[in-house]
Amino acid sequence: MKKFITGFTALSMLLFSVTACKKKTNNTPVTPTDPNGYVLNADITANRTLVANSTYTLEAMVYVKNGATLTIPEGVTIKVSKGKNALVITRGAKIMATGTVDKPIVFTSAEAAPSYGDWGGIVILGRATTNTSFNSVAGQGEIEGGVNNSAGDGIYGGTDDADNSGKLKYVRIEYGGYPFQPDKELNSLTMGAVGSGTEIDYVEVMYGYDDAFEWFGGSVNAKHLISYKTLDDDFDTDFGFHGKIQFAIAIRDKDKADVSGSNGFESDNDASGTTTTPFTAPVFANVTVIGPKQDASTTISTNFKRAAHIRRNSRMCLLNSILIGYPTGILIDGSKCGTNLINGDIELKGNIVGGMTKSLDTTGTTSVSLNLTTLFSTTGWGNEIKSNTSEAGLTAAYGAGSAFDPSAASGSVAASGAVTSTKLTSFFTTTTFRGAVGVGDTWWKTWSKF
Repeated sequence: MKKFITGFTALSMLLFSVTACKKKTNNTPVTPTDPNGYVLNADITANRTLVANSTYTLEAMVYVKNGATLTIPEGVTIKVSKGKNALVITRGAKIMATGTVDKPIVFTSAEAAPSYGDWGGIVILGRATTNTSFNSVAGQGEIEGGVNNSAGDGIYGGTDDADNSGKLKYVRIEYGGYPFQPDKELNSLTMGAVGSGTEIDYVEVMYGYDDAFEWFGGSVNAKHLISYKTLDDDFDTDFGFHGKIQFAIAIRDKDKADVSGSNGFESDNDASGTTTTPFTAPVFANVTVIGPKQDASTTISTNFKRAAHIRRNSRMCLLNSILIGYPTGILIDGSKCGTNLINGDIELKGNIVGGMTKSLDTTGTTSVSLNLTTLFSTTGWGNEIKSNTSEAGLTAAYGAGSAFDPSAASGSVAASGAVTSTKLTSFFTTTTFRGAVGVGDTWWKTWSKF
């Protein structure tokens, strides 16, 4: 009997020991660490993956190069030291920044009291086509902002419109853009000849010093963009950009505008308005541009100019969109743009223009006899001009903070009236509403800030 008890006791102790070990192992959390550290201050020349839900500091102009891929998972915050510091994805390299609606990736200033222009933003350079040249090489450009160096890390352009520079999804870029030289600033998100193999979706720019989004050539497409209180232009297209953009919002601070003249859209074929191809011919659809002037009593910076300035032989198209609250709505600038509109290379259809001092304007188009008001009102084009911003039919376009709501109000003019066009290829989601947000839609919430 004694022997049996002793054996039973030994067996019980063994089982307890095994159970206790299992319990301890299962309850011990494993916290991943980055063996390369949490400071980014040197070029990235081999594949590197950052640690999810971690905070990093960027302290230099960091180039991702030599075909390397920088992978940034959900929840990562990168705080950038003040100065001409930026993240540059060079030709052939990739950035794979994939956040989630609940855990976006955030690039922001490291300053305790952040402000416009604290750092240089994100620069992505690809091998798609562009109509510019550099050092007598046609189809290549030097990106502005002092990015280029002796290794040529600031050169963009090539022959592959399907080029892939990676992915930006659920990403916020705060306080970016840097005043390198007048008219040669870094933007919050600068894209040079980025190809259509690149995915850009759910990206917000906040408090950008220069332009929020600027495309220099390239064919990249994008959806769900937000420009919040940037200083210069919200959507700037140059040097042969011919991608497609759908569902974009721009909101302004009535007191913050650039001395160069701030616009919602600014579009040029090139700096001289030549016929060099590829033409700047982006197609924007379902965009809501909320200008600074809510009503006649609102005092705004005199540097605000137009909701859309189309000039220098651009062929930009704007469809099913809402433009409100600027001194001028749409300006067609120059005889070449006038001809492009008459010939159908520029399409302005399904748009609501509201609350402008001057809804439509032209300059330098007398030689082509452009009557913009008559053309804009063409039967079947589906455009409407409203006297007040409130008539555009948005729920709370000028609401502050959590009260802001750019969605179409149920039963309003914005909730219907979208037109069809051959410019709306398979990339575009078919909508019946106009503007960036349909009735009750919430794509702009949670991952973003206002």
